[in-house]
Amino acid sequence: MINNLISFFGANSKFHLLKIFVIFGLAGSLSVIISDPLLHLITIENYISNKFFYWVIRLILIFPIYQFVLIAVALVFGEFSYFKKFFIKFINYFKIN
Repeated sequence: MINNLISFFGANSKFHLLKIFVIFGLAGSLSVIISDPLLHLITIENYISNKFFYWVIRLILIFPIYQFVLIAVALVFGEFSYFKKFFIKFINYFKIN
C-alpha cells in the first residue's frame, strides 16, 4: 500500500512521502486559519448576515489562499519544485484566453 502511495504521489522514498503529506496538511490548516482574519479585514460580516453565505464565501476564499500557502510551506520544507506543478495548474485554470 505504501508503495502505491509513493508511486501515486511521485515520491522518492517513504520519508519524501511523509514530507509531502506534512506539507499538504500544514498548508490546509494554515489556509483555514488565515481565511478568518482576512474575512474580518474586509468586514464581510457587514454585507452578509446569513451564516450559510458567509461560509460559502469563506470556502471560496480558502481555495486560492491554499495555493499560495502551499507554495510558501513547500519553500520552507525545500520542496518547491515538487509543488510548483500544483500551483501552475491552478494559475492555468484561471487563465483567460
